[in-house]
Amino acid sequence: MAAAPGRRLPAALLCAALCLGAALAVDRSNFKTCEQSGFCRRQRGLSPGHSPYRALLESLQLGPDAARIQLINEATKVPLLLELWGLQGNMTRIRIKELNPLRPRFEVPDVLVGEPPVERLAVTGRDEGSLELSLGPAGHRLLVTEKPFRMDLLQGRELLCSVNACGLLFFEHLRQRRDSFSDKLSSSVGSLWDKIKTLFHRDTPREPTAEEGAAAEGQDEAAGGTEEAGDQSEKPTETTAEAAEEPGSWEETFKTHTDTKPNGPTSVGLDFSLPGFEHVYGIPEHAESLRLRTTEGGDPYRLYNLDVFQYELYNPMALYGSVPLLLAHSARRTLGIFWLNAAETWVDISSNTAGKTLFGKLLDYMQGGGETPQTDVRWMSESGIIDVFLLLGPAPAAVMGQYAALTGTQALPPLFALGYHQSRWNYNDEEDVAAVEKGFEEHAVPCDVLWLDIEHADGKRYFTWDPSKFPRPRAMLEQLAAKKRKMVSIVDPHIKVDSGYRVHAELRSRGFYVKTKDGSDYEGWCWPGSAAYPDFTNPEMRAWWASMFAYDQYEGSTETLFTWNDMNEPSVFSGPEVTMHKDAVHYGGWEHRDVHNLYGLYVQMATAEGQIQRSGGQHRPFVLSRAFFAGSQRYGAVWTGDNTAEWEHLKISIPMCLSFGLAGLAFCGADVGGFFKNPDAELLVRWYQAGALQPFFRAHAHMDTARREPWLFGEDNAALIRGAVRLRYALLPFWYTAFYHSHRHGVPIMRPLWMEYPEDTTTFAIDDQYLIDRALLVHPVTEQGARGVQVYLPGKGEVWYDTVSYQKHHAPQTLYVPVTMSSVPMFQRGGTVVPRQERVRRSTECMQGDPFTLYVALSPQGTAEGDLFLDDGKSFDYETKARFLHRQFTFAGNTLTASSADPRGSFDTPVWLERVVILGAGKPGAVILQPANGSETRLDFQHEAEPPVLTVRKPGVRMGDDWAIVLR
Repeated sequence: MAAAPGRRLPAALLCAALCLGAALAVDRSNFKTCEQSGFCRRQRGLSPGHSPYRALLESLQLGPDAARIQLINEATKVPLLLELWGLQGNMTRIRIKELNPLRPRFEVPDVLVGEPPVERLAVTGRDEGSLELSLGPAGHRLLVTEKPFRMDLLQGRELLCSVNACGLLFFEHLRQRRDSFSDKLSSSVGSLWDKIKTLFHRDTPREPTAEEGAAAEGQDEAAGGTEEAGDQSEKPTETTAEAAEEPGSWEETFKTHTDTKPNGPTSVGLDFSLPGFEHVYGIPEHAESLRLRTTEGGDPYRLYNLDVFQYELYNPMALYGSVPLLLAHSARRTLGIFWLNAAETWVDISSNTAGKTLFGKLLDYMQGGGETPQTDVRWMSESGIIDVFLLLGPAPAAVMGQYAALTGTQALPPLFALGYHQSRWNYNDEEDVAAVEKGFEEHAVPCDVLWLDIEHADGKRYFTWDPSKFPRPRAMLEQLAAKKRKMVSIVDPHIKVDSGYRVHAELRSRGFYVKTKDGSDYEGWCWPGSAAYPDFTNPEMRAWWASMFAYDQYEGSTETLFTWNDMNEPSVFSGPEVTMHKDAVHYGGWEHRDVHNLYGLYVQMATAEGQIQRSGGQHRPFVLSRAFFAGSQRYGAVWTGDNTAEWEHLKISIPMCLSFGLAGLAFCGADVGGFFKNPDAELLVRWYQAGALQPFFRAHAHMDTARREPWLFGEDNAALIRGAVRLRYALLPFWYTAFYHSHRHGVPIMRPLWMEYPEDTTTFAIDDQYLIDRALLVHPVTEQGARGVQVYLPGKGEVWYDTVSYQKHHAPQTLYVPVTMSSVPMFQRGGTVVPRQERVRRSTECMQGDPFTLYVALSPQGTAEGDLFLDDGKSFDYETKARFLHRQFTFAGNTLTASSADPRGSFDTPVWLERVVILGAGKPGAVILQPANGSETRLDFQHEAEPPVLTVRKPGVRMGDDWAIVLR
């Protein structure tokens, strides 16, 4: 929930919330532009092509795992340390930090799952101005150029990436503040002498940059000789460089808030040039198309977790979460850049083909004079160090696997979390909850989870229940559990300041709150009124928070109550940009500016750990988080935040979730129906149809909207919504298996077409359709009044089957698909097997013993393959005790076989095969079942000639057994 009008707040807080925008639109003035963010402005003021940095190649130290080289800023004389690693799995790590910092600089903890294993480095070439390193057996070489400092990464003779090719390396070193009278006087005299000197200099100097200051006037001299050879009297000094620091370097004011910046300017930045790449993706969260646009002439993309009230679309503004991972893709390869920095970050993107029409590019090609396409990406962060991983693919799935090896894979959720979730701000009381649950029963709409927003707690004191509205929470939860349903309650990380509130009293007594720069507990305004903020960067605080989810601590909770962490950017209504002051102080003395984007990850981490602990380590948690960072995928689900009941918001949910998936956050969804405003029936139906085919499926709404449970829009629309939800439940075996793939291999569940068809350039900018895993292609209807959609079917020589009509279509082609209100254009890829459970019941738990149907879609070669993952759906036993089944289904030579895809697993389950539907099959003379014992049984079947579909009835075999079905 964003800070928004309409909440019941104390008068002062209501005023603060209303300041965020009285109309239903973002108030941009509450959020910084690059020009208003001092470090972004300084870095953008740096002129490309004039890097002051030189690599001291003679300082090379080559160890068994890393190479270390000193860099020198020839303007300031401040030395940096460059560290290089070749990592196993086709990755390279580059780290740049101060050689002798005045004090430690923040390095991001808890994001990497471990220290990545390294390859052995070797020097393979050297001359007067360059050095060549071999990065391991994959044939990658790194060419380090001395002056100006630059690095080029090659594989064979192919240049993959250049670092600092634009000369935009930027590193503001830690220093003492020069504000005494003598310092000011000496700085002024030094600056005056520089100006006099310039008058008599034979060359005209370029304009000084923000980082180089007045000292940059010596750059032309530096180009003509080193420190050893040049005229020492004309060399720039650190004193003169620092004298030119612009206003705002040591103190910065935005609106009424002043950031004291006790450590001064500490920003870092670096550019990467990607030859051969025109398409880049990732760096969520932005309400943006899948393919990122160039930022020339506008603001860079911003990564800074913020509570943005009713966000705008197609905008580089920061939103609730940040993952500093950018992917570049071409028909030749995919490459990733992971910038491990948790401070406010801006990303500039430029391209030498931006603005060129297709005709212009074709003309360049025909004339033979066209440039090689190239995209340049520039990262700028307010503090910390430069720590970057180059993920070298070369295939899209390889890049996903490389990122997962660094930050972990999507947690395997409990099965119920893949069902339908019904939420609202707020269900009023226990009677309202019971009535809504009864409505799902009466209207035969499956539902797994009911949600409670902030009004369920006693005065918005989290871990409590309103005694008048929810006096018997345990009984309420037990009644839901009797129907095989669960509940999620909200637990936000702002704690009401109230001495009588046990949670607050304990946090304060233990010293677990974030502190102000002056050492007192940091307080701000949020939903409860005056609130304090637990310091989730403190491991002891996280352990205490986790303990609060124990059944004897969270009164009224049971094992069927799960958690929603909202407002965890953190949201501070009274703070700058609706968040915490950057000079607030965290565990270890680190400023909030250093850790800001980590805060939400830590909240979700501690909450998930609490759910695990309460079950004695047995059961998998479910935690939804609004804020996130790299690594958040290990702890639960995310969603796109407070969207609006408008068609454009429905449409943008697709590229937003695709971007999340590319950044490892596979468990993503959007509020079905839109959080703000009231959808009409058509929009609501279309949103249910789209949401049912996204990984996280939840309807949610603002308290000021009309009630919109699925049956409130008339029976015709209720039937359409029921159909969408039932389709979701029928596909649950496929969804659960796709989550297992993501959990094991790091691949997205909802993925762009180019991931499976990396050489098909038509797919590179498509973001209104997508694949679920590799087998189903979906094109939700997102246009009002649509009578048809254009669907691109990729894959030369492949076929796709309409999942309703079973009509076969040859690819590649763009197919016009007529639609009605019941249509959800979806196609199964030829050559795949999709498991379903078609006896849909009220919840996932009710369906766990039900039989399966296999949909076998034949390739043009008459083959198909697929798999199925089964376990108990709730525990870690699949991992700790190998209690699971992973079954492989293969169709070839007119025979469908079932075998183990992973013989390590075993799981006793009675589920059985009810039906096999083979798309594209001819009519056989007989269908024979051959169990593992060698016997044969004839099976009943039915064949439709046009389109050709063979349905085999009741094979009756257990899904865990080996068997074959032969078409004769």
